[in-house]
Amino acid sequence: MASGGGGVEEVTNKQVLFKEYVSGFPKESDMHVSTSGTIKLKVPEGSNVILVKNLYLSCDPYMRPRMKQPTPGNQSYVDSFKPGSPIVGYGVAKVLDSGHPDFKKGDLIWGMTGWEEYSLITTTQGLFKIHHTDVPLSYYTGLLGMPGTTAYIGFYEICSPKKGEHVFISAASGAVGQLVGQFAKLSGCHVVGSAGSKEKVNLLKNKFGFDEAFNYKEEPDLAAALKRYFPEGIDIYFDNVGGKMLDAVLLNMRVHGRIAECGMISQYNLEQPEGVYNLMSVVWKQIRMEGFLVFEHYHLYPKFLEFVLPHIKEGKITYVEDIAEGLESAPAALIGLFTGRNVGKQVVVVARE
Repeated sequence: MASGGGGVEEVTNKQVLFKEYVSGFPKESDMHVSTSGTIKLKVPEGSNVILVKNLYLSCDPYMRPRMKQPTPGNQSYVDSFKPGSPIVGYGVAKVLDSGHPDFKKGDLIWGMTGWEEYSLITTTQGLFKIHHTDVPLSYYTGLLGMPGTTAYIGFYEICSPKKGEHVFISAASGAVGQLVGQFAKLSGCHVVGSAGSKEKVNLLKNKFGFDEAFNYKEEPDLAAALKRYFPEGIDIYFDNVGGKMLDAVLLNMRVHGRIAECGMISQYNLEQPEGVYNLMSVVWKQIRMEGFLVFEHYHLYPKFLEFVLPHIKEGKITYVEDIAEGLESAPAALIGLFTGRNVGKQVVVVARE
């Protein structure tokens, strides 16, 4: 730690840098932990930026498309990472200094930040102040952050559930899926989830209260498996995986069923996406299939908090996190999402206040 010019404290700033655009399956070596950077612990005079100390970072599947080289036709809805610059993602942070009128020293926030110890945030759009600190702060990377809002919007706003309906969720033990299942149970639905290990299947049934769950890796015929769990068909499908599972679901949907397209993790590492063949089901079963981006719905975040906080305090909603300690563990934690290594919401602890 050293002092910069004018007596402003300057400190080393450990960072996870993105090395180069990725094709195929990402590797830890596509990122590099650097300890050579420094940062002044004061915002530039007259600016409206904020300086934060990062506490928790979120590993999310949408980050994989950000590793691709942007070319016409394959752009993601968020910009690609810049080679040589820190990875950027959702996180929880504490404001150390601010030139912005809406944020002051000591504020806790969640939103987009850098994968580094300290970040200078130049755009405050999409930053949320944390007012409820009687829950774990890490929850703002998941349950009370982007994944929780995603689950709420996708299930309630997109799928419009009714009591007694049959709901299927893929990647059901992940950050979003575990919440959709619990929301569905609160709504009086029959809920089945798929996951990729026996441990995760047990979690779904014993911890999250799903009526049934299965390991998709043990099912050679997904359409037949779904027929077994949904003999009368599926009313609502919350899709996190796409690909073969989506194709099998389309054959098992009921008339006037709804599908929320949240993500397609099975496709993110493929150079050539898999085709979906049973789309005619959408026509003759009059299915409504809708994609959505959570940040288009952030105006409903206060409504979501109003809904979810009482349920958390009453013990009606539970949340499982997979915690990785230290910034140097972040590359492995992110890559682990794509092999299913994580159990629950993957969080990286950078510092504990």
